[in-house]
Amino acid sequence: AIAATCGGIRLWSLYIPNGRTIDHDHYQYKLQWLKALSETARAELATYADLALLGDFNVAPTDDDVYDIAAFQGSTHVTDQERAGLELIKATGLIEVEPRPLKYDRAFTFWDYRQLAFPKNRGMRIDLVYATPSVAGRITDAYSDREARKGKSASDHAPVVVDLAD
Repeated sequence: AIAATCGGIRLWSLYIPNGRTIDHDHYQYKLQWLKALSETARAELATYADLALLGDFNVAPTDDDVYDIAAFQGSTHVTDQERAGLELIKATGLIEVEPRPLKYDRAFTFWDYRQLAFPKNRGMRIDLVYATPSVAGRITDAYSDREARKGKSASDHAPVVVDLAD
């Protein structure tokens, strides 16, 4: 994680650990990380009225945030425990900024490199933005930029672009 203050908004750019598998030690570490992040957000809010947490959370907030929930049964990214970690973050007073899709009906942000997942839109929405209501109220647009995911050396993630009014 890295944080900076820009234009009066405290921004945290985050990578939440993947968790690997539910029975792996990294999964428990991920759950602890999410809890610690909620505590950090609460502390930051004591100093910064305008706060946004954004990045790769490695959690799909709802079943609709994956292309087929049945394909994810028994794996990380969709468990009740991980989603409870997101609820802890929201309980600090932050709200989720949901991007609009530029193509298809869902704004996925991650597609596996294997099995033509990207062209078949077999993705997940795991890159998330949480913001204070004061920041969210300034948002004029938010979208998942699928075009940035294309190319020979592209990431397996698409960025979430958030536009703010001055």
